[in-house]
Amino acid sequence: MNIPSFNSLLLILPQVPCLPVEKKRLFLSFYWMYVFDQENFQGRMIEINAECMNVCEMGMDRISLTSSCALCGFVGFEQMNFCGEMYILEKSEYPRWDSWSNCQKNDYLLSFRPVRMDPEKYKICLYEVGEYKGRKMEIMDDDVPSLFSYGFTDRVGSIMVSCGTWVGYQFPGYRGSQYLLEKGEYRHFNEYGARCPQFQSVRRIRDMQWHPHGCYTMASK
Repeated sequence: MNIPSFNSLLLILPQVPCLPVEKKRLFLSFYWMYVFDQENFQGRMIEINAECMNVCEMGMDRISLTSSCALCGFVGFEQMNFCGEMYILEKSEYPRWDSWSNCQKNDYLLSFRPVRMDPEKYKICLYEVGEYKGRKMEIMDDDVPSLFSYGFTDRVGSIMVSCGTWVGYQFPGYRGSQYLLEKGEYRHFNEYGARCPQFQSVRRIRDMQWHPHGCYTMASK
């Protein structure tokens, strides 16, 4: 089987209008992404506007990752059926593989799905051990480039996302393996896609047009 090789990517999001929260949810329910078979947005193009479990089934043998995503982001996976390493694809341009992968050369992605956005304020609780045990760190409406610098551990065994959509990283400074954290509960690190509990930075996925700046707070144990 020829593995699609993604070397460039373009994501473009129009402005989100000033709407009530319930209408924003409807507005953010539309997605599209354009994928090309050559670097720098060249060659044959296909459109993805829903979950895609295998890009090979869409008629492309080799895909150079150029994508345009409207209204919301996508998450791409290195394997079919949403398996393997994941990469968050937000509004931006990705002309080559190294513009979406910050830790290793991975020039192919085989499946995609839209990110489920929660257009509310942001709150996430990180726990040192699985089943919501051990030390706890609560973050509201802010990004944290280093958990350790705020006195927390570099291991996260379970997570509870009360509102908002987040992306966690294996290393400080938003580097290493990426973990998409949508609204919900993650009782064990493998439930958020990690092979081990190493987790050292986290940030929001958001639209700055209507999400206010917040402040970081450390919750008591």
